[in-house]
Amino acid sequence: MKKDITLHAKWLIKAPLTEVFNIMTDFEKFPLHFPKVAESIQIVKREGNYLKMNATVKSFGQKFPVKMKTEIIPLKGFISDNESPKFGTSGHEELLLSLSKEGTMINYTYQVAIHKRWLRIVAGPLIGWFSMKYWQKAVIDELRKRLEK
Repeated sequence: MKKDITLHAKWLIKAPLTEVFNIMTDFEKFPLHFPKVAESIQIVKREGNYLKMNATVKSFGQKFPVKMKTEIIPLKGFISDNESPKFGTSGHEELLLSLSKEGTMINYTYQVAIHKRWLRIVAGPLIGWFSMKYWQKAVIDELRKRLEK
């Protein structure tokens, strides 16, 4: 059984790219901006645009510790390798921004490796469909409320 899932979506935010970038890369304020997905994020090491962070994220009604190794790409977004042993996943996340006539396009991809056998059984529909719908509601819709005029 395949253990990797690729999640992908694009969203338009009717706001300037710099405003979207500033919120989406202010990781320590993620719990303030997006409390449905992040309980806490602490930067434990910073070298230029490279960050190592410890996060407590919320998913499927549970809280999970996640270790993140993230590179901020100035005015483009970020890429991050994330590991959550408790949930049994690791992944490569990319949130990339581009200019659009109407504002800022967010191109989001998350490649998830599922390490727990029991989770692989339900992973496709559960993680694939539900996660992106939830992320849109908890992050993208909140971003739109904050930035779109």
